[in-house]
Amino acid sequence: MYKLYNYSLIIIFFTAVVVFLLLFFVSAPYGKFRRKGWGPTVSAKWAWMIMEFLSPALMVYFFLTAERKSLSGIIFLTLWLIHYLHRTFIYPFMQSGRDKSFPVVVVLMAMIFNSLNGFVNGYGVFHLYDYDVSWFMSWQFITGMILFISGFSINKTADKMFRNFRKISSGEYIVPKGWLFNYISSPHYFGEIVEWGGWALITWSLPGLAFFVFTFANLFPRGISSHKWYRSNLPDYPADRKAVVPFIV
Repeated sequence: MYKLYNYSLIIIFFTAVVVFLLLFFVSAPYGKFRRKGWGPTVSAKWAWMIMEFLSPALMVYFFLTAERKSLSGIIFLTLWLIHYLHRTFIYPFMQSGRDKSFPVVVVLMAMIFNSLNGFVNGYGVFHLYDYDVSWFMSWQFITGMILFISGFSINKTADKMFRNFRKISSGEYIVPKGWLFNYISSPHYFGEIVEWGGWALITWSLPGLAFFVFTFANLFPRGISSHKWYRSNLPDYPADRKAVVPFIV
């Protein structure tokens, strides 16, 4: 299994580079970029449930099969499930576009990534790495917790505000205003990048780093594409607003 773990890490890092470059030229075909030509589709709410479920399931499995159930392991599993149980069972039924079509091919690609990611993080954090009580006082753990909680809060607040924008606009796209939307077009992407950057620090592990690198590679280009879409399709879109990172880009 250790060899499979190493190969999976290599695949994630390599795929991150490919995805990062590709998404600057081809927008992921869902949401505002939904378009024909990507084969069979499924309802978005079921797509999210199907493709996200594997990640928390694998983390639970590797936690339960670990020889030692440590406090650090319980904390790591709790943080992972806080994100993924919401993303798997709550978010799909709350998002405004839950009944829109979602390409099956994208679902399959996401399932492959979530399988690899859940495997390397679950096996790595619970079976290979060891964290004693002193780890809770390290700068990595403390800083990582601050980033994870902050990023999670930003991501969920942005999702809620997006839903409210769609309600008051009768489903049409409008210029988002207020809070971080005054500074960036995609605070939900920014929040998730910060969140998994926190995870990389909390676990101080190669799997954690791999997840953060892939998250950035996947969401940063999508944030740039969304920003360009807003500026092209909404004439009154603020010219000084950045795309993903406040005051920077």
